[in-house]
Amino acid sequence: MTRRHLPGILAMAAIVVASNILVQFLFGQWLTWGAFTYPLAFLVTDVMNRVYGAGPARKVVIAGFVVGVICSLIGTQIMGEFGPLVTLRIAIGSGAAFLTAQLLDVALFDRLRQGRWWRAPLASTLVGSSIDTALFFTIAFSGALTVLEPSNDVSWAAEPLPLLGVGPMVPLWVSLACADWLVKLCLALIALVPFRAITVYLEGKRATA
Repeated sequence: MTRRHLPGILAMAAIVVASNILVQFLFGQWLTWGAFTYPLAFLVTDVMNRVYGAGPARKVVIAGFVVGVICSLIGTQIMGEFGPLVTLRIAIGSGAAFLTAQLLDVALFDRLRQGRWWRAPLASTLVGSSIDTALFFTIAFSGALTVLEPSNDVSWAAEPLPLLGVGPMVPLWVSLACADWLVKLCLALIALVPFRAITVYLEGKRATA
């Protein structure tokens, strides 16, 4: 890892820390503010992948994972109204989802990098975001996985409610997951603009260096 990769590491670390803080604050009924910052991690990964390659991108992902683990460990020691801010299931779900989704993003991007400029970042982010959402919410809140932390009562997440307030009856955590996923899809499209601008700038700098 060279000095030129440091901005990517710092950006990823900042996003992970910010998301871990902002996830404590609600935005509407189905989302937290962290839902709007966390998807930026895919932008950082894709920029690193495009400009420097899959190897440096993976190292940035690992750095983000380590920062996330540290944030989770700190969160388990901070007591909120209903117990620790970060439970074991949330910590496992967050770590597993981040690492799996980001590494999948890197691999898929690398496979598609020779196509049109928007194809690799869009496809890799859409797939990675979907896997991230599915893994996190299932591990953290599904009643089928209470064995991971029997002492943690997540029965509130299984409360049957209309999907996003208007659809068929589903467990609450499914609505939370769907809302999170929809935000990620929207941000994946919006992120194409800064992705293009940043990569053109950095590749131009490398060409003239």
